[in-house]
Amino acid sequence: MSVPLYEAKAEFFKTLGHPARIRILEMLSERDHAVHELLERIAIEPSNLSQQLAVLRRARLVVSRRQGGEVTYSVSAPEVRDLLLAARRILSGLVLVDDEPAADRSPNRPR
Repeated sequence: MSVPLYEAKAEFFKTLGHPARIRILEMLSERDHAVHELLERIAIEPSNLSQQLAVLRRARLVVSRRQGGEVTYSVSAPEVRDLLLAARRILSGLVLVDDEPAADRSPNRPR
């Protein structure tokens, strides 16, 4: 049974409603990452990362694949990056936000 589009959108945005999930998607929109790489850059416990990745998998925003002994994640659609960039532009217009770690900033990137 299908749901109205507005309800599907609400559920979609609810899935994005956790800072760790946003950070995961930001990283994965740059390139694929193994779980250990995500853990190194996101300050959460391994069990919490696993839970957040499971939420994103269930929502079909990320896909995983096993390579040897590692699990690597990627975004399921390039539009995820577009959505994150649009959110950044909207928020930059509404309030002053410093949403990127200093290490992720490039001197030529507009803020």
